[in-house]
Amino acid sequence: MRILITGGAGFIGSHLAERLVSEGHDVVALDDLSTGQKKNLSSLEGNNHFRFIEGSVLDADLVDQLVDDADMVFHMAAAVGVKLIMEEPSRSILTNITGTENVLKAAIPGKTPTFIASTSEVYGKTTKFPFAEDDDMTIGATKNLRWSYASAKQLDEFLALAYAREVDLPVVVLRFFNTTGPRQTGRYGMVLPNFVVNALTGKPLKVHGTGEQSRCFGHVYDVIEALLRLMDKPEAFGEVYNIGTDQEVSIMELAQKVVAATGSTSEIDLIPYSDVYPEGFEDMARRLPSVEKLQAAIDFRPMRTLDQIIADIVAEKRAALDLEAN
Repeated sequence: MRILITGGAGFIGSHLAERLVSEGHDVVALDDLSTGQKKNLSSLEGNNHFRFIEGSVLDADLVDQLVDDADMVFHMAAAVGVKLIMEEPSRSILTNITGTENVLKAAIPGKTPTFIASTSEVYGKTTKFPFAEDDDMTIGATKNLRWSYASAKQLDEFLALAYAREVDLPVVVLRFFNTTGPRQTGRYGMVLPNFVVNALTGKPLKVHGTGEQSRCFGHVYDVIEALLRLMDKPEAFGEVYNIGTDQEVSIMELAQKVVAATGSTSEIDLIPYSDVYPEGFEDMARRLPSVEKLQAAIDFRPMRTLDQIIADIVAEKRAALDLEAN
């Protein structure tokens, strides 16, 4: 099968490319390298079943050409990370809405099966737990630009589901809950890689706010398994699913786990949000997904534990630091 991955040099996209090539598919990865990195795809260099194209999902003509040549599309390209969203909100809105629109429109003529990556951010300040796919959502005020990402991804979902209804486009939407693992960087505020690198280098682990806010972290390998199973299920087309674990942990507890896993002597510092983000930032106290719908659809739910996830990231970051030192 010929498969296009937008954002293919990114953290999740690169793992997906490796998996698909290993299964014998011909994969094209499109990425503008604004957040992705070519080194993420180093294992595929010279592989006859893989091709990398540096370009943007905002280039409608390029997207049309690549989607036309594909049997399936995984749209992973997006502006991600709270830090990036807060620093460049207009860029995130443009990339996330226009890019998705270009991909979906290109998929319509051939009814190309298309996967759309969404996010737990769409639940906003919802206080009903766990978050279920059909729950109502509460988004913060527009002056708080942190919510621009949530609103953009909601529009992505609306557009995907509209095309599914109007023209029978075979599309699946998956909402990611704090996906992490090897290859994720802390560059845009991703908490686990930041914690691990700081712990390994003896720097303080910076916990924002009170540290009582909780999250559920899922391994990238589990996410890829779920999205591939969904795209192999015609019954999943036109549907939205959560992907995450129900292993809830506070950010303070997460920092403590990382310190213990690395044997670090690093201190844990509480940092006010105002010292980290510009005006207009709000945090969510909890993000807890329901994955009952996902499990019913594909007989699978993420199983890797938080300790396994931390161990994988520690091993990768430790190896990278050792390489830099030699």
